[in-house]
Amino acid sequence: MAIKITSDCINCGACEPECPNGAIFAGGDNWNFAYKTSLSGSVTGKNSGISVDADAENAPIADDIYYISTDKCTECVGFHEEPQCASVCPVDCCVADEDNVESKEELEAKKNSLHP
Repeated sequence: MAIKITSDCINCGACEPECPNGAIFAGGDNWNFAYKTSLSGSVTGKNSGISVDADAENAPIADDIYYISTDKCTECVGFHEEPQCASVCPVDCCVADEDNVESKEELEAKKNSLHP
């Protein structure tokens, strides 16, 4: 499953640079599929189902705290043994997102689609 950032976030920003997929963004900032991935052209989000150009700016998912795009989150599968955002978070607000459950195989496939 993807990781989410809870409202306990203190906006320290420690998580953002640790994400190998570029799935973490500051509250209020737009996000896109291309950032920190090999994606270009038309893409479809595995979780949201949205179809957009990889460079297109998508509306922020949260305005007041850091947030994770579930379409890009692979729980660091294929990169690290554990989600790096959770390992560096000083307030333990990077937790499993029960609304976006994915198997290890699905996470590996998503990782491979982000970094073909």
